[in-house]
Amino acid sequence: MEEKRLNKAISETGYCSRRAADKLIEEGRVEVNGVKVGLGVKIISSDIITVNGQRVTKKVDNIYLIFNKPVGITCTTDINIKGNIINYISYPERIFPIGRLDKPSEGLIFMTNDGDIVNKILRAGNYHEKEYVVRVDKKISQNFIKKMANGIPILDTVTKKCKVTRIDDYSFNIILTQGLNRQIRRMCTYLGYEVRQLKRIRIMNISLGKLKIGAYRSFTKEEFVQLNNLLKGSSKTEEASN
Repeated sequence: MEEKRLNKAISETGYCSRRAADKLIEEGRVEVNGVKVGLGVKIISSDIITVNGQRVTKKVDNIYLIFNKPVGITCTTDINIKGNIINYISYPERIFPIGRLDKPSEGLIFMTNDGDIVNKILRAGNYHEKEYVVRVDKKISQNFIKKMANGIPILDTVTKKCKVTRIDDYSFNIILTQGLNRQIRRMCTYLGYEVRQLKRIRIMNISLGKLKIGAYRSFTKEEFVQLNNLLKGSSKTEEASN
């Protein structure tokens, strides 16, 4: 019988991502055939996996959703947190977000049960584009646009060069290929600006379009084919994070 790593087997059930599965294993919350196990364990299809005493071997088709996250919703799978994204969507199968949008931000986020696709999209070294529209509290100068595009020192690093375009006196469009914590807000703060509204409108080839706030839809066949083509050369390893 074919063996596979425990974290992969858990992610394939749609319970969580591989990384989250590793955390559960480290915390001693995972058992195989009634025995607690450690990282790196391999299992076969007949083995029974439980997390917190509940069996998680159910298989479902891969789910890929586009969700227009409203302001005030938290991108967490912890259903004990008020306003969490899982309870808000209330999808009939177990899914989780790919990446994050902070609570005050809105717009496009992917939801899935496919642990394999998560790291390919998230790893900074894969240079996948994410596009945002941002509104700030003061008039935007050309110097602001130039500095934002060339890199800002935040979080003990300098942000990668990116494309920044002025929309009007108070709004700009920015395309990033990295995802530092609250990156755009920190970049603006460094230059003396405060973000009043932040909306993600595109991830790679998939745009938010006219999807209403709070609504979700499945990827189209064409979107999924294009996305997989873009991911072909992507790494799933830690090397891509550097």
